[in-house]
Amino acid sequence: MPALSTGSGNDTGLYELLVALPAQLQPHVDSQEDLTFLWDVFGEKSLHSLVKIHEKLHYYEKQNPVPILQGAAALADDLAEELQNKPLNSEIRELLKLLSKPNVKALLSVHDTVAQKNYDPVLPPMPDDIDNEEDSVKIIRLVKNREPLGATIKKDEQTGAIVVARIMRGGAADRSGLIHVGDELREVNGIPVEDKRPEEIIQILAQSQGAITFKIIPSIKEETPSKEGKMFIKALFDYDPNEDKAIPCKEAGLSFKKGDILQIMSQDDATWWQAKHEGDANPRAGLIPSKHFQERRLALRRPEILVQPLKVSSRKSSGFRRSFRLSRKDKKTNKSMYECKRSDQYDTADVPTYEEVTPYRRQTNEKYRLVVLVGPVGVGLNELKRKLLISDTQHYGVTVPHTTRPRRSQESDGVEYIFISKHLFETDVQNNKFIEYGEYKNNYYGTSIDSVRSVLAKNKVCLLDVQPHEDDFQEMIKSAQIMESQYGHLFDKTIVNDDLAVAFNELKTTFDKLETDTHWVPVSWLHS
Repeated sequence: MPALSTGSGNDTGLYELLVALPAQLQPHVDSQEDLTFLWDVFGEKSLHSLVKIHEKLHYYEKQNPVPILQGAAALADDLAEELQNKPLNSEIRELLKLLSKPNVKALLSVHDTVAQKNYDPVLPPMPDDIDNEEDSVKIIRLVKNREPLGATIKKDEQTGAIVVARIMRGGAADRSGLIHVGDELREVNGIPVEDKRPEEIIQILAQSQGAITFKIIPSIKEETPSKEGKMFIKALFDYDPNEDKAIPCKEAGLSFKKGDILQIMSQDDATWWQAKHEGDANPRAGLIPSKHFQERRLALRRPEILVQPLKVSSRKSSGFRRSFRLSRKDKKTNKSMYECKRSDQYDTADVPTYEEVTPYRRQTNEKYRLVVLVGPVGVGLNELKRKLLISDTQHYGVTVPHTTRPRRSQESDGVEYIFISKHLFETDVQNNKFIEYGEYKNNYYGTSIDSVRSVLAKNKVCLLDVQPHEDDFQEMIKSAQIMESQYGHLFDKTIVNDDLAVAFNELKTTFDKLETDTHWVPVSWLHS
């Protein structure tokens, strides 16, 4: 850390030092965001108040104060007893009422504790019925309010003992540091648990409030210290633990909605991860199904999704398996040799569960990213894109598609289309140079990766739209439903075009926020 100089000599207090700290660190901070964070932290009023209290206490500590007496509570009791024998006038009644108030008694008790410097906690007495052979037994008392204990238990299949299966990060058990995975539970509040099922013990814990006493035989296994998770994921499905029959403890589950950002706190269990909602001040984690477990479950429930032919990615610039520009009658003539090879790098998993994400904010000198607009024919996609283009032609741009059809007299190469031979088009398809492509009336059409890069090189936002051609309204509705059910998790924003002007304003606002606000993006973006 750089040396700090406040210019106030050695008499500078901690409060003044904290106030000057952000300015001292400013030359060493890389971004405005970090500097703003420092100002917010060191400008917090509660921190200032604590520091002032600290300085006051430090000052009085130097004076070495000595308490006048150490038994203020006893003296107050004696005074109250003596006043009871006096004629009761209004002043005596008021004083007796004051001395009987719980908060005054508590204040006097604290005074005596500080004066006597008796700060050690009062531990509960050891139970009388401890087996002498159980020399490794621990008696633990935890204070539990309305929050769950933050631990799950299970019955050991070999020994039949009740053992701690997992400790939830941030829960009461985790914060105490006294209970660990593998510990054998013998008693809860004096009730033996050897002959009880885990469900019965959970019920006892759920009904207990205040202090809970555990009799535990510690595990001989050494636990590896676990650091707080720094992995964030975006949920691609809704989850309610109360409806999940497989979860080991419904009370320990974490519910979430599609689109929620979750912070992964532990992946020690391959089946059940521990997570909490991003930004939640409550440190306690909850159970969620792991990615592998959820993918396996959803794949068994929805096998029909695995055979759908359409593949869409609204975020990547390669890997479409088929073009959305194909009409229904021409799909049957599209040859499989022209489909791009499937790539895990570009295709989303067939069963969407979670996507690892990270906060992202576009820097001033950073190139714009490709934006994909997706929708079936008839929803006004082309009109919305046209209005966006003409609103700022210097800021937005579109790609020039490739085609193998002959150039018409009024067309110019590189303006309406880039005209190439069928052989060259097929070669580029084989080399994965097209984002999307298809065949219509024996001619190929497609959008190349280079055409997207050409727009981005001009420091413009590249707009790309993909849409299927349909023969009737019912087919359009069916296409939209397939998009939503199979690929809705890939869409960053859904706009309903009931009113063109309203839809355009919503679209424009969304684009502006994408360029200025911090939002969550796939981790793979940072490496693409």
